[in-house]
Amino acid sequence: MTPLVLLPGMMCDARLFGPQIDAMSGERTLHVAPIGGHDSVDALAAEVLTNAPPRFALAGLSMGGILAMEILRQAPERLTHLALLDTNPCAETDAVKAARAPQIAKAQAGQLRSVMRDEMKPNYLTDGPRRGAILDLCMAMAEGLGPEVFVRQSVALQNRPDQCDTLRACTVPTLILCGEDDRLCPVHRHTLMQGLVAGSTLKIIENAGHLPTIEQPEATTQALRDWLA
Repeated sequence: MTPLVLLPGMMCDARLFGPQIDAMSGERTLHVAPIGGHDSVDALAAEVLTNAPPRFALAGLSMGGILAMEILRQAPERLTHLALLDTNPCAETDAVKAARAPQIAKAQAGQLRSVMRDEMKPNYLTDGPRRGAILDLCMAMAEGLGPEVFVRQSVALQNRPDQCDTLRACTVPTLILCGEDDRLCPVHRHTLMQGLVAGSTLKIIENAGHLPTIEQPEATTQALRDWLA
């Protein structure tokens, strides 16, 4: 059975896909690739490709989805399936690019926790009974990765390319998925991607924001299973 490579979002680790790993690990080989070792999307993609199986299905969430699109650009022949979760195919806008500079400075000054707590994570999730626990998990993942990874990932995102042409050339079975309440990567970004990838499937997860893998794990896992079937 085709191996599945999972790419987590910014300042997240394998725990972002914890429910999917628990549910699917008996079905196929799963790999979670770390994405904090370089400060450019092309170098991060090249590192994933170096360590990935010869052929594999690929799913990425948020920054992981951005990286997945670069992997598709670099080595389309390596992919059997592609899933883009809560992500954005466009280059960074000047406004967002500028906003990263003070965040980088704060992280380098020892204020990573406040950056994540006050400026980033509260915008990620929908309201719900598990919101507090999920935010705690997000903070634990971010603090475990640390400020150097934050800086490298921020720079990589600042300088990422537009991947719309990459998606137009995609020929593998593709799932486009997002939480209906995602404010960081809204639904309209995903309808754009669905229009770019011929034959792709769009799945909107109800009662989820930017992290449906842990906000609505059962629905997200089922969508991934259907995509791989």
